[in-house]
Amino acid sequence: MLLAAGRGERMRPLTDTCPKPLLPVRGRPLLAWHLEALARAGVRHVLINTAWLGGQVPATLGDAYRASDGATVALTYSMEGEDFGRALETAGGIARALPRLAPVFWLAAGDVFMPDFAFDPAARARFVASGALAHLWLVPNPPHHPRGDFGLDSDGRALDLAPDDPRPRWTYATVALLRRELFLPPWCDIPPGNPEGIGAPLAPVLRRAMSAGCVTAEIWSGGWTDVGTPERWAQLNRGDMHGARPKVP
Repeated sequence: MLLAAGRGERMRPLTDTCPKPLLPVRGRPLLAWHLEALARAGVRHVLINTAWLGGQVPATLGDAYRASDGATVALTYSMEGEDFGRALETAGGIARALPRLAPVFWLAAGDVFMPDFAFDPAARARFVASGALAHLWLVPNPPHHPRGDFGLDSDGRALDLAPDDPRPRWTYATVALLRRELFLPPWCDIPPGNPEGIGAPLAPVLRRAMSAGCVTAEIWSGGWTDVGTPERWAQLNRGDMHGARPKVP
């Protein structure tokens, strides 16, 4: 599932007429970089949620994406804007799409640029064998998010650290492997299919699962940019990128 529903307020005026995941980066829509990587990994079906200017996404990408290596990825859409008049946030959007998702699925934000990331089938197999409910990719904290999101212990478990905990925090890269069970009680109370269009963020769901030791994580040391401002978008198109190789504790 690729997330493409947000308004992109900080990207205005660029997003006044174009959804952020369709903004061009180095010659192709931002969303297409994930689709290329998913195609290389053998993924053949992707669901994309939309809201703001949502009709532009299927109008641009259609019902299939043909990758540069000739592989074809079937595309379906969860049209939150058409159904509810607004985006449902990440957990709400996943709950809406849940009946159409595989028991284990990749999740990636459509406004993140990670051109070297591989949606590795071996990583998925390790996750399935682990029994965890979620596996997150974390990155070094960028300048605009210096406090980070989650900790990481020596066993690869993601940690919901208290504000005064001195241990290092990392930033969630908005790429993950997830099980459908994470969006059922006791972790998530939104009914599958989200018929009422409840909006809900993902972080509280992850934190509940972390408290039970059910979330694993690893550090991504490649390039990563949260394309959150026109300045960062312009930097990418000049060839600059946030992201550095961290020292893993």
